[in-house]
Amino acid sequence: MEEFIKAHGVSLLYGTIVIVIMSVLLLVTNPLLKWVLRKKHAQIKHGFSSTYHLVNGLLKSMWVILALIAISFVFVDKAEYEGLSGNFKLVLYLGVLSLVTIVTANLINQWFNKTIDHRIMTEQDPTSLKFLRYVVIVSIYLIGVLFGFLAIPSMKSVAQTMLGGAGVLAVVLGVSSQEALSNLIGGMFIILFKPFKVGDVVAIDEAMEGTVVDVTLRHTVIKTWKNRMIVIPNSIINKEKLINHDMGEAKCCEYVEMGISYDSDVDLAKKIMREECEKHRLILDNRTKEERKKDAPVVNVALVSFSDSSVNLRAWVWAETMLNVITLRRDVYETIKKRFDAEGVEIPFPHRTVVMKK
Repeated sequence: MEEFIKAHGVSLLYGTIVIVIMSVLLLVTNPLLKWVLRKKHAQIKHGFSSTYHLVNGLLKSMWVILALIAISFVFVDKAEYEGLSGNFKLVLYLGVLSLVTIVTANLINQWFNKTIDHRIMTEQDPTSLKFLRYVVIVSIYLIGVLFGFLAIPSMKSVAQTMLGGAGVLAVVLGVSSQEALSNLIGGMFIILFKPFKVGDVVAIDEAMEGTVVDVTLRHTVIKTWKNRMIVIPNSIINKEKLINHDMGEAKCCEYVEMGISYDSDVDLAKKIMREECEKHRLILDNRTKEERKKDAPVVNVALVSFSDSSVNLRAWVWAETMLNVITLRRDVYETIKKRFDAEGVEIPFPHRTVVMKK
């Protein structure tokens, strides 16, 4: 035993030191990251919790791999030291590069989030910043990957070509699908021409109506009235006929339509509809100065069509916003129905005459 220790004492001491250093690093990593996390929480509202587990796992894995490579020096010939040294440097370089890339992307993301929140609070349009955030974050990760390729001999030529300037676009165009590119270009068109922005109420069809909550490199996210998220590729939403309720004037007009029977008093029904609409708290007086001088009604009601069993009346109601006019229409349908029932105005329903033959 003593002879073994004398023969391999230096190697055993070296291995012990490596294991001790690795153990210390593993023990220190977690508390150190938590300390940094608390510091950042004090500076920025958006926490680093999403990145913490990734960085923690990456650091611990790097310590273990570096320790294994370092211990390997004990078991190989001196002729192989150069190769092991190269591997050690490569793992260290890739680990540090990954940490720098992740932390840089996270810090920039936090800055964007803080600026976006400020714009939302001050009622400014955050759409361009949201889209730019995705562009910058993706670019940071892409540059990190390219510099990682530079350290790998077999990938070095590819990385140099991609970093050569014109080669970047060529490589991206070569590896990307046509659909991905069309979505990216579609997102750029949305940012440049602004058919809508984050916070606008838009309608593509009855199944896709709600508030725009995000515009990414690939898709646009719309939150519906049922609190569901609809994800629409940018290439598709650019081709659709889209109604933007917040573009231009915010005030909005909506139809309130009721059908009455042919036996009912049309003038009485029109009077009821006008009164119920005009007394609603959300009604907007959209009359011109001339109409007000002439004492024209706030709400116009007219007979618009005849159906098989009904006479159809329509009231034009205005409100300050689209959401207000939806609420107004929903409320007056109920109050009009109650007034019709109380004053003898019949709302018809289909009748059929069935003849029974023997």
